[in-house]
Amino acid sequence: QVQLVESGGGLVQPGGSLSLSCAASGNRVDIYVMGWYRQGPGDLRDMVAAITKGGSTRYGDSAKGRFTISRDNAKNTVYLQMNSLKPEDTAVYYCEAELMNSGKTYWGQGTQVTVSS
Repeated sequence: QVQLVESGGGLVQPGGSLSLSCAASGNRVDIYVMGWYRQGPGDLRDMVAAITKGGSTRYGDSAKGRFTISRDNAKNTVYLQMNSLKPEDTAVYYCEAELMNSGKTYWGQGTQVTVSS
């Protein structure tokens, strides 16, 4: 069992920055991929960014050039630095983790990001 706890959401003005973090806990967890997804009102959940244990990254189109994902394997923590935020970035952001051996995925409870003046 893996527990994911997100933090760092909040209200920010357009053009501002926000940093999210997600810490995974559990016995002997070996996490292959950690990522961020988001879901706005009435929208499907979309991938924002993901990073493998080896450091390979991929980004959704909305995040390219503005968001940066990073990871601390020793702490089983993933970060998302969001710059140049836009109102359309407003959503609940979810952390996701995929285990190395089983491929089983886990989700955090979500953290609200609101971009508004």
